[in-house]
Amino acid sequence: MNAAGTLLVCLAVAALALVVYPAQNETRPGYVGDEKCLSCHPKQKEFPRTAHHLTSRIATRESIAGSFAPGKNVLKTPEPELQYRMEARGDGLFQTGVLGIAPHTVSISHRFDLVVGSGRKGQTYLYWGRAVDGGEADRLFQLPVSYWTEIAGWVNSPGYGDRVVDFSRPVLARCIECHGTYAETIDDPNAANRYRKANLVLGVTCERCHGPGAQHSSVNAVPNAKPADQLIVNPAKLPRNRQLDLCSLCHGGIGVAKTPVFSFKVGDALADHLQLASPAANDPLDVHGNQVALLERSKCFKSSNMTCSTCHDVHTPQRDVVDFSARCLTCHKVESCGLFPRRGRSLLGKCVDCHLPNQTSNVIFSTHAGTRIRPKVRNHWIKVYPAGSR
Repeated sequence: MNAAGTLLVCLAVAALALVVYPAQNETRPGYVGDEKCLSCHPKQKEFPRTAHHLTSRIATRESIAGSFAPGKNVLKTPEPELQYRMEARGDGLFQTGVLGIAPHTVSISHRFDLVVGSGRKGQTYLYWGRAVDGGEADRLFQLPVSYWTEIAGWVNSPGYGDRVVDFSRPVLARCIECHGTYAETIDDPNAANRYRKANLVLGVTCERCHGPGAQHSSVNAVPNAKPADQLIVNPAKLPRNRQLDLCSLCHGGIGVAKTPVFSFKVGDALADHLQLASPAANDPLDVHGNQVALLERSKCFKSSNMTCSTCHDVHTPQRDVVDFSARCLTCHKVESCGLFPRRGRSLLGKCVDCHLPNQTSNVIFSTHAGTRIRPKVRNHWIKVYPAGSR
């Protein structure tokens, strides 16, 4: 590799950024923020610990899952003259691409500004680039190194190669639409990744799924008022198709936008905002790409009124398959399982592992030590699987 030539190419797309991220500022009329919601709904106190809420955060030593300790903070690549270092400096946390062989090296650094991903499968990281017109008009990019929980280490970020120093992958608004609550885009024919930082609302918040809460808060300000019209959306009271639309916004695939991002509101028909693929009955579906469509293929779904919330309580952290399996037994009896004659009641708590197995996704992958790695995701097509596919 020609180190000098590669560096010149990279400098054309990446510049050193020393950006201090401002405090979040909820500026949308009618919205009050999670702190206000939780002050009146203490039963949902666990919500800030859920994967939805933690799907994007400000980057700190606590929110970043990977290690900055010497010996654990370097990602080597198949190219012997290229490596990335994760550095904790006095002025922040940085990813640094190092090109060349010591002592003849050159480097490019960008700050960890945002964390995307709860860490259950992994995390990727974003940085704010140089403001084009000054003020708050900044461009948002993905950093080239992510964290993969399964191997407890740093990996090349999805979408990036591992042969050249590169910090140039833009973060589009559709990405934030599923990994955040709100972003105000800035029109720019030359850049689709410009946002007003002060208006960015990270994580999936209460009002993302319930709608703006100011009116609801106001009518309940009088003690024991309890008006009939609560002026808030309870998704559980929506028709089944509208409940599924809310989940499908992010768990139904990327789709083709019909309206600007963040136009969809709870209770809307998703088809008015986003055109999702309509797979035929026998079309292959990735376990990550369209979880709602997989659920809709299930006999359980077709023969009941179940929705995503039949099994998922989005207000609490859920990890234990035993808890999910208990949901299965509200409709099924363990004695009806074909394995019951041989395994008896030892099957209790294991429904999910057999009927919604963890399978490898083919749409998300990264590279580590020159090898492609892929996450395992639960297949939401509930059925009997051959033993070899689990």
